[in-house]
Amino acid sequence: MTTQRGVVALRMLDTTIVIPCYNEAQRLDIDCFVRFVTSDPPCRLLLVDDGSTDDTLAILEALRECEPQHVDVLALAQNQGKAEAVRHGVLAAMDQGSKYVGYWDADLATPLEAIADFRAKLVSDQQLQAIFGSRVRMLGRNIRRQLVRHLLGRVFATGASFTLGLGIYDTQCGAKLFRADRKTQQLFEKPFLTNWIFDVELIARMLGSWASREAVAAAIYEMPLDDWYDVAGSKVRPRDFFKALFELNQIYWNYLRGIPDAAVRAAAEAEAAEAEAAETEKAGSDRPVDVSPKVDLKPRKALLTQP
Repeated sequence: MTTQRGVVALRMLDTTIVIPCYNEAQRLDIDCFVRFVTSDPPCRLLLVDDGSTDDTLAILEALRECEPQHVDVLALAQNQGKAEAVRHGVLAAMDQGSKYVGYWDADLATPLEAIADFRAKLVSDQQLQAIFGSRVRMLGRNIRRQLVRHLLGRVFATGASFTLGLGIYDTQCGAKLFRADRKTQQLFEKPFLTNWIFDVELIARMLGSWASREAVAAAIYEMPLDDWYDVAGSKVRPRDFFKALFELNQIYWNYLRGIPDAAVRAAAEAEAAEAEAAETEKAGSDRPVDVSPKVDLKPRKALLTQP
């Protein structure tokens, strides 16, 4: 007999979160994962081992055995980088029929408990296609970042926003959730050109395949996180900032160079409207003009009908 709790779990397990892992045996917070997956969470975790050379895969398999209803494992034969690990995981999750699919950093800098809030936002607003976590330091929120990483991150975020032509605050937070439909599947079908900033490349793909920048901006919601903190042992180093700038240049030349920004498009549309109006006016002036006198025949009819 299925309990009410079981019915709720089955109804909400339409969400899959991909977690890419590479040589994370010493960093995985096993207690947090176990606590989450044994609490009947509103989702499944797809743990992707990206060709690890340590005990990562064995740990992931142990987590699956702990709670197979909520954990699955995808093992890649060789290391392909975070971008490709996420891509393979997302496509696998969509093949399994997930309604919502996203990815989360393995260090759990964003707590897994935030997944429910991301999902709730997509459910409540059918116009949205994606929820992006955003690390905004505000009163009442617990966002702890190293100063150097924070400053470099803000410089990069400004450059990414300018390159994309979108007012996005945080492209690089490792917590994102998408509506698992054909539009999202197309974003992940081809291998990424970049590895460090594939999140930006995803947005560039949206700009290249969707109607306009306005449509993309309306489809993404940045969710301010309540909690986020730097975890020791991150593979990202300050020098990677320069790699990110190089990849940003790659994204521009491969995806964005031919896409006009909103101002250019508006000017082009206005020019086209003016040209159409001029053509209409010219066509009207070329019509033959009726110069025959307008005679009111009512008085004559009145005279003819008099006795």
